[in-house]
Amino acid sequence: MSVLVTGGGGYIGSHMVWRLLDDGEQVVVLDDFSTGFRWAIGPEATIIEGDVGDRELLARLFVDHQIEAVIHFAGSIVVPDSVAQPLAYYYNNTVKSHALITAAVANRVPHFIFSSTAAVYGTPEQVPVDEGAPLQPESPYGRSKLMTEMMLTDAGAAHGLRYVALRYFNVAGADPAGRTGQSTKGATHLIKVAAETALGKRDGMKVYGTDYPTPDGTCVRDYIHVSDLVAAHRDALAYLRGGGDSLIANCGYGRGYSVLEVVETVRKVSGVDFRAEPAERRPGDPAQIVASPALLRSNFAWEPNHDDLERIVADALRWEQALGRRNATI
Repeated sequence: MSVLVTGGGGYIGSHMVWRLLDDGEQVVVLDDFSTGFRWAIGPEATIIEGDVGDRELLARLFVDHQIEAVIHFAGSIVVPDSVAQPLAYYYNNTVKSHALITAAVANRVPHFIFSSTAAVYGTPEQVPVDEGAPLQPESPYGRSKLMTEMMLTDAGAAHGLRYVALRYFNVAGADPAGRTGQSTKGATHLIKVAAETALGKRDGMKVYGTDYPTPDGTCVRDYIHVSDLVAAHRDALAYLRGGGDSLIANCGYGRGYSVLEVVETVRKVSGVDFRAEPAERRPGDPAQIVASPALLRSNFAWEPNHDDLERIVADALRWEQALGRRNATI
């Protein structure tokens, strides 16, 4: 029996693959490599290059590899892009997720873990935000993910599919063992952008919006280390295998940092006083969003091991340096 990881060549997906392999699981990766990388995937995994929305491919894959669980990462994730290209996001994130869920139900796969997002909350009425807060996404990205959550809820009720949907806050950092990290060119993740700037890969960076109703006027986010995030997925899989009911839970630490605080932390850890210029707000960005992780902690055995912004930044910087050396040899 195997675990299917969609988008396993991507940032979070590749970390998940390494963690599953470390735990002795048989892993099948489905990725079209439009943004992911083959080299980021652990060598023991079976790699299938293809589209997660290809229904004929999915039908063969589920049978040939005896899929017992699905961990679904594949999708588009850039909020401003979703505002500019909404139909592309609904197709890639929602329509293709429909194909995957349909295949899972048809093949009676008992366990499904979905990569959702805090963007389903929009600008929350209170912070920290818990899972019972109103769902009012402000971007097609957030709405596309919420639609998939709704499909899972309905599929669970109709067909008995048990699932966990994990609503990510801001994922950052890299594998402490140096095996994989955020490698996408032109990435928009704040810590990735700041690390690139500190290392001279960018001439400077922009701070989008300095007039938000926050202490320093910049957006506040809850940053979670990618290794702690994949540990939550591993615990979610154990929870489902142990007979746990379907669940939607936040993945964050419950502590927020502003954009300027993150920039200053990257400057401190890197020792580089790089340029960060103010710019207009980006569409779809809420002012402040911080997780309440109480549900995650109470239902799983999850305990974070990397809950420290300087540690997250240090791992991101180490990966960025390693990636620079790798690219220099290609």
